[in-house]
Amino acid sequence: MTGSQTIVVDYKALPKIELHAHLSGSISRQCLHEIWVMKKAAGETSLQDRPFFPLFSSYIYNLINDAATLRYATLSVLRDFAADGVVYLELRTAPRAMPGAGLTGRLRPDHSGHHRRIDRRHTPTQASQVLLLAKHFLGRGVVGIDLGGNPAVPLHPAVGLIFEEARRVPGMGMMLHFAEAECSASDAELDMLLGWRPERIGHVIHVSDRVKRNIVRRPGIGLELCLSCNVHAGMIHGGFESHHFAEWWKVEETVVVLSTDDVGVFGSPLSNEYALVARHFGLNHAEICALVRKGVDVIFGGEEEKRRLRSILCMQ
Repeated sequence: MTGSQTIVVDYKALPKIELHAHLSGSISRQCLHEIWVMKKAAGETSLQDRPFFPLFSSYIYNLINDAATLRYATLSVLRDFAADGVVYLELRTAPRAMPGAGLTGRLRPDHSGHHRRIDRRHTPTQASQVLLLAKHFLGRGVVGIDLGGNPAVPLHPAVGLIFEEARRVPGMGMMLHFAEAECSASDAELDMLLGWRPERIGHVIHVSDRVKRNIVRRPGIGLELCLSCNVHAGMIHGGFESHHFAEWWKVEETVVVLSTDDVGVFGSPLSNEYALVARHFGLNHAEICALVRKGVDVIFGGEEEKRRLRSILCMQ
């Protein structure tokens, strides 16, 4: 054969890891429809079937409101990720009370993920309860703790003490939503978050040059970057070509991990995220493989799991 040869990569077949996926936002519209059909037939919901649903509390939380539907939705999410070639998955969710499912009185585990998320809206008491749950289930599905929620909500000063306590728990991973919106991206807040010594930070959008230098001073820190979420939700200015993936993926001191955030909402599975960086930033097959393999360094699953992943991820 003469001339150049184009290699077509099957990104769905490519073994991948997913480290920034919210359970509620990862439920497919098909799965939500199936749950609605079951609940409607049983007379258990007055909600309308909505193919373009409002987010979370206004629809999903009102539909996924008992242990049976939570299990149904979680298994559906796991199957979807597996079908997309994901061989290691860390899901995250904030525990919530579920009237009618026996999950009332205090925050209880929802049996659905690998991270317990402290929401910025939580009181210090609620945040402490989340940490207690994370400690209780650590090593039994839970691998870490997260800070998330509405970035416009100011952080309570006591939350920092809770994360400092979490840092002292052996084996407890820590990741933080970081500078996803301008309202939560002051240098003072970002310096405080980095001071909690998280292993990974998510989104990393509105970051000053000074804070960028501080990130680079944390060798090996993971950056969970979510292209489709950031573009389609208007979290960045411009299209995919303007995404800050271009700035970070070659920085040796950091570990960039592509993630979906809310695949059920934005409709872009992880395989498509890899296709996007190949298309818009010119990564070749070897660079894609290197990107996947480097991400293994920052998983919270332990050294044995890292060895397993390195044995099955692509080598070229």
